[in-house]
This record gives sequence, C-alpha cells and structure tokens, in this order.
Amino acid sequence: MPACGLYFLWRDPRVASQFRTGVSLHSHTMHSKENMAFLPRYAHRIPGVSQTIRKHEATFRSYYGKELDYSRAWWTPPLPAPDAEALERRQIENLLQLPALVSLTDHDCITAGLNLRLTSPLSAAPISTEWTVPLEASFIHLGIHNLPSTDATSWMEHFRAWTAAPDPDRLAEILAALHAMPGVLIVFNHPLWDEGLAGRQIHRQMVHGFLDRFGAFIHALELNGLRPWSENREVAALAAARALPVISGGDRHGREPNANVNLTQAASFAEFVAEVRQEGRSQVLFLPQYHGSLKLRCLETMSDTLRDYPEYPGRVQWSDRIYFRQDDGRVATLSTLWQGAGPGIVRNFVALLRVLESRRVRATLRQALAGRREYAL
Repeated sequence: MPACGLYFLWRDPRVASQFRTGVSLHSHTMHSKENMAFLPRYAHRIPGVSQTIRKHEATFRSYYGKELDYSRAWWTPPLPAPDAEALERRQIENLLQLPALVSLTDHDCITAGLNLRLTSPLSAAPISTEWTVPLEASFIHLGIHNLPSTDATSWMEHFRAWTAAPDPDRLAEILAALHAMPGVLIVFNHPLWDEGLAGRQIHRQMVHGFLDRFGAFIHALELNGLRPWSENREVAALAAARALPVISGGDRHGREPNANVNLTQAASFAEFVAEVRQEGRSQVLFLPQYHGSLKLRCLETMSDTLRDYPEYPGRVQWSDRIYFRQDDGRVATLSTLWQGAGPGIVRNFVALLRVLESRRVRATLRQALAGRREYAL
C-alpha cells in the first residue's frame, strides 16, 4: 500500500476493511464564530440578491448615518460539541465499520475539545482549533490538532495575540514551537481557496510565499470536503511539488457529516499524527456525499443552519445563533435586536431554504444539478 493513497467509496466499497480506524478532521460546532464580513462580497455577485442587499444597506446608511459593518456580525453552527462528535463518529462506525477518532476544529476556539474532556473524562477527543492567520491583504486557515491539554489555553492566547498584531518572525517562532511537539499536527486547510477574495493569482502567490518561508513546519495540505474537485486536484499537485502529504478535512458546519475522512492503522490520535508526520503516511477516503452536487450540499448546509432546533434551548431559532457587536461593545443576538420575525425579505429567504427539507424537492434538485465529474489526479 502506498504511503499516500486516495480512495472513493463509490468506486471501492470495501477499502475500509484494510484499515484499523477512521479519522474525521476539521468540523465545526456551536462554539465556532463564523464571521459574516464575507457576506456582501459574495452577495453582490448574485443578480437580484445584490439589488436587495444594496437597498437595505442604503436604508441603514440613511437611518444611522454610517455604513453597515458586517465584520461586527457572526453566526454559529447549530450542533454542540457532543452532538457534532457523535455525528462524525456514527458515520465512520456505521458506514465504514471502523472505530472513529474525531478532531473538532472551531475557528480560533478550543471550547469544544475542552468541554468533551470535562463531560467525558475518558474521551479521546483531541483539543484542536482552526487558526485564522492574516497574511498580507488576506488570510489563511491552519488546522492545529491535538494541543497538549495542560497548555492548550495558553496556546490559544498566543494565537490570538499574534492575530491581533501579525509579525512574520514571531509566526516562525510559534510554528516552530508547535512543530517541536511530536503529538501536534499542523494542517494547511483548503490552501487554494481564495476565501479573502484577494484574487486567484494574488492568493496563489501568497500561498507559495507562505510555504517558502514556513513550509518546514506544515505537516500536510488539506483536501477539503466542501471544495470542488478541480481545486482539490490542484492542492494534491501542490502537495506533491512540496513533498507534503495530503490529508482529509470535511469542514462540516451543518448536519451532513464530513465528506472525506482519513483511514489509518493507528489506534490513537497520537499514533495517527506520527503516521503523518514521521512516515508521511496519509490515506484519504472520499465518501458518497462528495460525489453529489456541491451546490446542493451547500444549500442543504444553509438550510441546516436556518432551521429550528427545539432540542437546544436558547438556540432554537436561527436568529438566536447570529450575533452582532453593538456600538457600546455589547453583544446581542439577532432575535433580541429584531421586532417580531424580522424583515420580510429575510423571512422569505428562510422559508425558501426550508423547502429543501422535502425529500422530493432534494431529489429533484439533485437530478437537476447532477453533472459528470472525473475524479483523477
């Protein structure tokens, strides 16, 4: 078996039987702050939506005398840590018939891993995070997996301090110190996704510059379960050129479990890290949902985000899970800022997405959005 392998369950249904454990990497819980600064940049590209957004921005500007600052708003995924871990674990155990290891990576936060350790003293869940690293005019994300429990909170303070005042020399020191701990895994998440909209060429130049300077501390490049195959194929080529393994990362935010996982002979997360770091060994398996329409999967994630969850008191409605920092610094949920159910345009949009809960509608969309793809490197 090669050190690095790439498998597709719809092609090889029995591949998991050759391995000991399935590993779910990179997924999010209710503790992950998903910044909404990106919203206008993407929304203004969509005909119809752009005009509506501009209208509401103009109304806000006229009433308050200033621009609407989206960077002061964020949303949180619906699932608490125990339910998020259970979702990932069930998929591996039921679909692959393997024991599961799950690493939850909320944005710049380790609360999920810490809570699992507190509520389940025997939990083997690693303490992990997805660190937002500003670079030039944009940013990247690094998956930092399996921080030592005794120092995890201190490490988060280091990350936040650096993000607030970025310095390349200090970044090298931080990454070198993380790299010096054999149990820690550093993954460059979705490296070719221009999430900051810097521009394709500028973003790629930034990535190459980052790897030129810090690549010695990066242990793997991520093949992302919510990015198109064309981009993941480029990531695989980049990893090969840099002599780095590729690794899975589902990036789950809703109720669909990760669309890819790692297969390993390791029995613990520390052993898995050793396989990747010391042997360059990483076996990535793409699961059936990745073979479906990415557009539909993203719409279903939005529907998951905007549906009601009666089982989560205090976070039942989607507006309970969107936050805004006010002028006085206080944070309030959208549900407390709005009167009633909110603007009509928002209510209509939420109602439209909830139509996706119908199996018949999903089946129709799945057929309409289906397209032929060739999964090859």
